[in-house]
Amino acid sequence: MSDSVRRVLSRVLLVAAGIAALLSLAAPASAHGILSVVYANLESGGTGVVRAELQLEYDLLVVSAADAEKDDPLYQEGMAAFQDGDATAQAAVLISHRDTIARYVSERFRITASGAACTARMDDDISMTQQDGVPYAVVTLEDACPPSENGHEIAASLFPDAEGYVTDTKTILTYNLDLHEGSTVLDAEHPSFTTAQSPLERFWEFFRLGAEHLLTGIDHILFLLALIVGSRRLREIVIAATTFTIAHSVTFILAATGVIAAPPEVVEPTIALSIAVVAAWYLWRLVRRDQADEDLSKAHGFLRLDRAGWLRVAVVFVFGLVHGLGFASALGIDEPWSWTLLWSLLVFNVGIEAVQIGIIVIVFPLLVLLRHRAPRVGMWVSAAIAVVVTVAGLVWFVQRILGIE
Repeated sequence: MSDSVRRVLSRVLLVAAGIAALLSLAAPASAHGILSVVYANLESGGTGVVRAELQLEYDLLVVSAADAEKDDPLYQEGMAAFQDGDATAQAAVLISHRDTIARYVSERFRITASGAACTARMDDDISMTQQDGVPYAVVTLEDACPPSENGHEIAASLFPDAEGYVTDTKTILTYNLDLHEGSTVLDAEHPSFTTAQSPLERFWEFFRLGAEHLLTGIDHILFLLALIVGSRRLREIVIAATTFTIAHSVTFILAATGVIAAPPEVVEPTIALSIAVVAAWYLWRLVRRDQADEDLSKAHGFLRLDRAGWLRVAVVFVFGLVHGLGFASALGIDEPWSWTLLWSLLVFNVGIEAVQIGIIVIVFPLLVLLRHRAPRVGMWVSAAIAVVVTVAGLVWFVQRILGIE
């Protein structure tokens, strides 16, 4: 690389680094945002009765049902128990304010049959559990429903964005009703579904969720961009993307089915670090480009990579395993293994892969074309992207280590 190119490249990198720092500081530490997950399991409770077991984040349930009024006894007692971390005290608070909790939940989790609303009654017993280290309240509704030949319709609007506590709430719903069983996901854009859903409709729900997660997860998109700009040839991006897909698919399935687990305090900073490392790898190879090209010329076949290239693949595989844990955490499923659950997870993963392939098909050919038509411009653009991604990953890494939102 000539001295003039190095000087220009240094200036480009300096400007890109400044831009990246500003963008990273303006971005939230967690690219997934503040998301609440509600778990709901529906099954028949007898003739005309639907039994719904709901798991709800304890602190959100308290502040939402109490309408966040600081002098409300539910708010004061509930948040005091939350700060103490005493599960027995937390359950006792909810039971003592059972009517308020029942009113809030039944108004926002509704079941209808043949267009008529079912009559909900909440069980007296309320217990506590945990999901990813977060306290959850377990409440049970028994809905008496009129006879229906068209299944049941379920609508969920728990912890809406309008309350100001979360950006969105995903309700992971499993059901065994009306001779149908399966899983689906409800959110603000798709707040209801019917048990008479077709297999294609159930497929679309989890495919859409997987696609939306990658599209709205800026950290995963930046990691993918780091793979793209760091790949000089088609075989490099194919090998890197395939390695990443295999790795994250393995841990995604294992984590979502409860086989393995890792605390988000480890997963999220590692994902941020992976972004920085993979992007910085390209900058390092750019500096030693002549030697890298010489090493590459000694290899043969489609899978030929230089030693640094194969080391990069190994690093991508390791980080892909961690990204799989992040995907599983975002989906919010933590259930025993079942064929129904496995189907839902596979479809979610297909949604992720579809978006990944789409981004690669669009971005990689454009970079290749730019590098061939205007090599210097292509190099500068790729380097600038790599610097932006590197700095963003490092800033997020520090933010997540320090717990800065």
